[in-house]
Amino acid sequence: MAETLRIGLLQGPTGLPADPAASLAALERAAAQAAGRGVRLLVTSEMFLTGYALGTTVAALAEPADGPAARQVAAIAARHRIAVVHGYPERDGDRVHNAARLTGRDGTALADYRKTHLFGGYERSVFTPGDRPLAQATLDGVRIGLLVCYDVEFPEAVRAHALAGTELLVVPTALMRPYEFVARTLLPARAFENGLHIAYVNRCGPEGEYDFLGGSCLAGPDGVVRARAGTGPELLVADADMALLRTTREQNPYLTDRRPELYGSLAARRTAR
Repeated sequence: MAETLRIGLLQGPTGLPADPAASLAALERAAAQAAGRGVRLLVTSEMFLTGYALGTTVAALAEPADGPAARQVAAIAARHRIAVVHGYPERDGDRVHNAARLTGRDGTALADYRKTHLFGGYERSVFTPGDRPLAQATLDGVRIGLLVCYDVEFPEAVRAHALAGTELLVVPTALMRPYEFVARTLLPARAFENGLHIAYVNRCGPEGEYDFLGGSCLAGPDGVVRARAGTGPELLVADADMALLRTTREQNPYLTDRRPELYGSLAARRTAR
C-alpha cells in the first residue's frame, strides 16, 4: 500500500448544464494540471459530465456506462496517467441512474456505482435508485469506495464501507444551500466514526433553481479536515495518509466494539411517530 495517495478535488461550475463536450474539455485541462502536481486520483462532482439542474432533459443526455463520454474520460485518464472518478447520468434500458465511475490510469474501468438514496422530488422523478450498496476497487494498494452525495448522509451506507475495508471513500456531490452543515460537520464525523478518509467533491455557484455551496474537502480518519475548498472553482490537492488511517483504526475502537447482535431493528423500515 502507498503511504499516501495524492488526490485532486475538482470543484467548480465545470460540468456545464447540458454541455458534455465543455465538461470533457474542462476535465482534460484539470487532468493535465493535476498530473503536473503529482495527483494520482482526480475526483469530480456529482453529474459532472452534464450538469445537475437538467429537469426531464437528463434522459436525453444519459449514456450507458461504457458510452462515448466514458470512453473519452478513459482516454483522458490514460493520456495523463491519472485515475479519475466522474459523475454522470447512466442509461440502462429505460432507466436512468445518477452514477459515478472510477477509471484507472490506463483507462480501464475499475468500479461503477449508482446512487442509492435519491434526494428530493427532482431526483426521484428522473432517476432510478441503485440497488448495490458497495462499489470498491484498489488503486496504489488503497481500497477505494464510491458513494454519491446524499448517500453519505446515511450512517449505514458509510459503515458498510468501513466494514468492507474501504480506506478512501470518494463522494461526488451536489450540495446546495442551506445545507452547509453537511460539508462542515457531518463529513468529518462520518470519517472519524468509521476510521476512513472521505474525499467529498462539490459543485459551486448557481445552477437552475439551486445554489451549490462548494466546500469540497478531504476529511481524515481522525475527524480532521486536511483540506477545504472555498465557494468558487478550485482544483484542491491533498494527501490521504494511509499510515494515519492504520494508527487511527488501532486507537479508535468503534468498529471493534460494535455489537451487531443488537442492531437487527435497524434493517426494519419504520416511520417515527
